[in-house]
Amino acid sequence: MRTIPSSELIINGDGSIFHLHLKPEQLADIVILVGDPARVAMIAEYFDSIECEVANREFKTVTGTYKGKRMTAMSTGIGIGNIDISVTELDALANVDFETRQEKENFRQLTLVRLGTSGAIQQDIEVGEVIFSRTSLGFDGLLSYYAGRDSVCDLALEEAFSEHTAWDKKLPAPYFVNAHDELFELFKDSTREGITIAAPGFYAPQGRWLRLAPHDLKLNEKIESFRFGERRITNFEMEGSALAGLAALMGHRAATICTIIAQRVAKDACTDYKPFVRRMIEMALDKLASL
Repeated sequence: MRTIPSSELIINGDGSIFHLHLKPEQLADIVILVGDPARVAMIAEYFDSIECEVANREFKTVTGTYKGKRMTAMSTGIGIGNIDISVTELDALANVDFETRQEKENFRQLTLVRLGTSGAIQQDIEVGEVIFSRTSLGFDGLLSYYAGRDSVCDLALEEAFSEHTAWDKKLPAPYFVNAHDELFELFKDSTREGITIAAPGFYAPQGRWLRLAPHDLKLNEKIESFRFGERRITNFEMEGSALAGLAALMGHRAATICTIIAQRVAKDACTDYKPFVRRMIEMALDKLASL
């Protein structure tokens, strides 16, 4: 059995993992992931009890109980790179013995649900709606660095999308990964199903233009018009593809759920979106407590 070197699995002096500063016993099986550290505090307001609070950089974590169910709420900050760190270290906390630095014999499956904010890219999707990313579309290229990438991707969707958009080979190859089916069933009566793009940036990768123009000024129009049977791309965010892909490769259950706070087609945005986010959190907590 492989022993993971200290340069690959960095353990802090207090026995916590390098970036998250969490110890294995501080992690619940249900993990709610958010971008903003302040949103962790919002979630923790609903907890019946709080077991621990840990913070390092943008990674803030609270573990407690909600309606008797043990849960962890954790912020990841913004972007795909932070999801790579977060999901890999959460899996290590669950499935690597920190004493022997070897994979544990018995696999521990985590349920990882990201609650985020997003911009709609279809005219009929309104600000305040909640989208369940049945499929995440990665513009980031992260998953291609991992062995087994094709085994968790929808290659037919990938080929059709690349052909429809005349995808530039200088850009990272897009990839499509489905959310876990059990989580889709759990949330389908409270959300709208969609295909969600995870972009590696907020501006040009999502077609925004301040002073630097996007490489393809027509890309968002191509995205909006893409159809795969009756399916279409619904919204933009910045983390879901890495979460879906890494979790699928590792054997965890994962999903991304986003509140729409901007209408990209109508070129409108809502900055007072906290009531919408709070409503999403309440719904998600009740659903996850039923597992």
